[in-house]
Amino acid sequence: MNKQPQIFNPKNHTLSDAHCAIYSKTQIAYTINDIFAALTFIVGSILFFSPGIYTEIGTWLFLIGSICFGIRPSILLYREVQYMKLNK
Repeated sequence: MNKQPQIFNPKNHTLSDAHCAIYSKTQIAYTINDIFAALTFIVGSILFFSPGIYTEIGTWLFLIGSICFGIRPSILLYREVQYMKLNK
């Protein structure tokens, strides 16, 4: 019997091989996104030590990093929607 997953249940990825594959792919996307966000904030912070054009570039990197952090919940929500589609 295929058990219907509950949204954001941490055991959802164990329901089937397909669930496990979705979990793996979204975890990779989530991790890459986090690394990219962290790097943009680190480089942006370093650029703020120099005046002029570097400050403007640093500001843009902060904006890009912030957008990446906004993408994080979208990746998780996408994963949960994909789990629900598997059980229809």
